[in-house]
Amino acid sequence: MPAGQVFEIAELIAQQKEREELWFEFLRVPRLYSGLYVLPAGTKDPQQPHADDEVYYVVKGRGVIQVEGTDMPVQEGSVAYVPADAKHHFHSITEDLTLLVFFEASGSSAE
Repeated sequence: MPAGQVFEIAELIAQQKEREELWFEFLRVPRLYSGLYVLPAGTKDPQQPHADDEVYYVVKGRGVIQVEGTDMPVQEGSVAYVPADAKHHFHSITEDLTLLVFFEASGSSAE
């Protein structure tokens, strides 16, 4: 792997759309992995708790993230932290959510 990489959000969104999947992982290195998670308005978020800490950055859209029973609204520019093994999901998605997700890499896999 090169010393570093640069990713363009527009290109990642285009690649994710081509795959027609909610989760598109674009980076995996020994201590970190990252991907794009896209939830259309009205979609039910199917994810389960993960063994890794994670951070969501809302690229665009609007909805609510529930973490361990607490609802928090999110919109473009929001950053949400979810600790490892915490029960969480997005709901009340009123505008398609495009989320940039960063996971610590403990050895488990996403979605």
